[in-house]
Amino acid sequence: MQIYQLFNRFNNRNFTKLLTQTLALGVGAIVLFSSNANAAEQVVLKYGTFQGQISVEELSQFTEMGKTTPTLTAYLQAAQQDPALARKALKAPIKADPAFLNSLLSSWAGPILVNQIGEVVHPPAGQLDQQALRSALSASIKQKGEVTLLGAIQNYPNSSVELEGDRLIAVYERLSNLAELL
Repeated sequence: MQIYQLFNRFNNRNFTKLLTQTLALGVGAIVLFSSNANAAEQVVLKYGTFQGQISVEELSQFTEMGKTTPTLTAYLQAAQQDPALARKALKAPIKADPAFLNSLLSSWAGPILVNQIGEVVHPPAGQLDQQALRSALSASIKQKGEVTLLGAIQNYPNSSVELEGDRLIAVYERLSNLAELL
């Protein structure tokens, strides 16, 4: 009889509420701490026929702090790319309210924005995956409240992503024009 009474105590609403909250907290923590588990780790830099591979970490350090590795320096020189201009293009933000940016991605303008960024950032040797890039942009918005090419790369849900360096500046200029309109 004591087991039955104990079971009835746990079977009340407060216990159910506590259990539900605990499960929700656990699921939330799993999602929060594993959100970048499937993010890109490698970047394939392409400039015309030239192609080289660096880590997302190297590209992030270059973009955010100006630190270059010998490999990245060699790639930029081989591609005849101005490092300052490349950094500017990778970190130039489209800043706005995160809710507005997410609604923009979901509106008629979303595919246009995704296609613009997809000209520069996409899976290696593959077609643009709009859903994957949209996911990467949404993750960037959640993290920093803005859209950048670097954010799209850092959050791309694939182990490797391709960066079309010869299109980088043109897309940067179009995104800058868009940012001015917002």
